[in-house]
Amino acid sequence: MAHSLSAKKRIRQNVKQRARNRWRKTRFREAAKEYREAILHGSVDDAQKQLDGLYKILDQVASTPAMHKNTAARYKSRLAARFNAKKAGAA
Repeated sequence: MAHSLSAKKRIRQNVKQRARNRWRKTRFREAAKEYREAILHGSVDDAQKQLDGLYKILDQVASTPAMHKNTAARYKSRLAARFNAKKAGAA
């Protein structure tokens, strides 16, 4: 257990930041799940709307320490590949 005031404050800060990062990642995962459902069962237009919203969330999360920018770029690339496959299948 921490004894100094600065160590106790650091513990409080870490708890808040961990909760914030967890919320950001959970928000992304939930949006990704909705996108996958739109890809499987929805139309191309629905999937496009979901993808645009997911891109926005990914950019927001990547601008924080919760996710690295390259990780977000990798996710975006894979999501776009799924969308393009859906669009090609629908045509």
